[in-house]
Amino acid sequence: MKHIFQILFLALVLTACGSNKTYLERSDENKALFDAVKRLNKDSKDEQALEAVPILYKNLLQDKLAKVKSYQSGTDLGRWDKLLGEYNDLQEMYNAVINSAAAFKLLTPQNFNTELLETRQAAAADYYVQGQAFLARAGRDNAKKAYSYFKKTDRYSAGYKDVQEKIREAYEGAIVDVVINPVQDNSFFSNTGWGNSGLNYSNEYFQRTLVRDLSYENNNSNYAARFYSDWEAQRANVAVDWIVDLRLRNMDLPQPYSNTYRQNRSAQVQTGTDTSGKAVYRTVNATVNVTRMSFTARADMDVLIRDVQTARTISNRNFREDYRWQEERASYSGDSRALTSNDWAMINNNNFYAPRREQVLEELYRQLYPQVLNNIKYAVNW
Repeated sequence: MKHIFQILFLALVLTACGSNKTYLERSDENKALFDAVKRLNKDSKDEQALEAVPILYKNLLQDKLAKVKSYQSGTDLGRWDKLLGEYNDLQEMYNAVINSAAAFKLLTPQNFNTELLETRQAAAADYYVQGQAFLARAGRDNAKKAYSYFKKTDRYSAGYKDVQEKIREAYEGAIVDVVINPVQDNSFFSNTGWGNSGLNYSNEYFQRTLVRDLSYENNNSNYAARFYSDWEAQRANVAVDWIVDLRLRNMDLPQPYSNTYRQNRSAQVQTGTDTSGKAVYRTVNATVNVTRMSFTARADMDVLIRDVQTARTISNRNFREDYRWQEERASYSGDSRALTSNDWAMINNNNFYAPRREQVLEELYRQLYPQVLNNIKYAVNW
């Protein structure tokens, strides 16, 4: 305990030493300036703050203007964010001083509002030119870059020239029309005629649900894609860009495995009372005979996304899922009073039936579906 108190005391001492540093001794001059101005707002006669504000402001002004000059000599597009960052800092310094009567008496701060506006306009113009250059080139990747640059233009200067029209044009150029084919079921079920029973997770339903959910996501997200089933694309005469092929394979549904085991039970039960009224107990015993039926089914789904025009593979993934089923029922011999609630649940289990093959496939589809959906979303996402 003494050791803990020593550590706490040392921490308090170190904290106190750090807080007692003068504003000019701090390593973060920017924070020190704002702290000193705040102090003057509370106590306009604070000597340390009065001394520090002019010196800190001068140092920061020189440092940031030097960075501005360096960034202005560059040519990369990334310089605009750096420039605006420095000008924003300089303007915040100006605002802090101009809004403090005590600090304003110590110096005349420099207003950078004009520089901020001019830099935003220059950045917007630069990104607009770059966007135009990429928009003039063919291909989705170029349209995506153009879209990104026009969005930057609009962020720097809202409504710059015809930037909203350019954003829409670039977006349209970046859209891919994606056809999702029905699941090709090469499993045992398809080969035996099963799989066409009209279940919720039939091969066609899986396809239709993907088209529906992806279309909904597209309307509420920032990726450029339109989704169709194969028959929808044919009916609308769509010039398809990408095709998604889905193939179910390695479907394995073993026969349920039966395993029998026994569990012995014992319990103390009251059989009456003695002459003094004290409860009398005796041990009762039972044997529980349990039959467990179980199996583990599994399936793979291949998801191939390819570009129709270039034959390029966009994505090629495999997803595997397992479905585990288990049921237990039981009988007993001996005294029923020794049985537990779990024992009775198994004894009274009247639903001791393995799921149908259709139910197994439905469950596997349900588990595979979100992985397939997210894989397609990732492929079309910017």
